[in-house]
Amino acid sequence: MSLVTIAYILASLTAGGGTMGYVKSGSVPSIAAGVSVGALYALGGYRMSNAQPYGVELALLASLVLAGSSIPRAMRSGKPLPIGLSLLAVYGLYSFGSAWSARAR
Repeated sequence: MSLVTIAYILASLTAGGGTMGYVKSGSVPSIAAGVSVGALYALGGYRMSNAQPYGVELALLASLVLAGSSIPRAMRSGKPLPIGLSLLAVYGLYSFGSAWSARAR
């Protein structure tokens, strides 16, 4: 799977998840965080698809933000949603981190 596809899938999952969190519970932080992280993934995917600079870096930043917010919550609560978000973040960190590392050499 290409990095662009991964970025767009993660963008839709995080933005959609944030929107669902808002619809279900009225959580404004959910929609703000979900749409913000989703926008970073989408912008990174767009930049990668057009061979513009900093696409991988934006997607990696989105993964770092998602990991920084979800992994501590997953460890504290053990609930399925933060665990799922943590897995998405780790997948993004691996995918985009590997690509960034390979280009940096």
